[in-house]
Amino acid sequence: MLVLSRKKNESIVIDDRIVITVVEIRGDKVRLGIEAPKDVPVHRDEVYQAIQRNLAAMAAEELAAQGAGHAEAPKSINGLDGTEAGADFLAADAALGETSFNN
Repeated sequence: MLVLSRKKNESIVIDDRIVITVVEIRGDKVRLGIEAPKDVPVHRDEVYQAIQRNLAAMAAEELAAQGAGHAEAPKSINGLDGTEAGADFLAADAALGETSFNN
């Protein structure tokens, strides 16, 4: 893991595509601003973990349905396609207080 020190209003650039800026430091909390292309998902770790659990559950349900002879067309799992899965991911973001701003 690379560990860097930054002060307020200082940034880190990743792969010429992602800029992370320290927006505010208040006590033991640091607010970060993240500029990334729309095709790069950005989530807090707890939201990411919830998405991964949801994907695993959906995959298990789909396998169980296929094993029972009820094969269905696979659902998109990118989370932002307007499907039920996408709505679940967005709901997880909202429930955990994540705010997303796309460029």
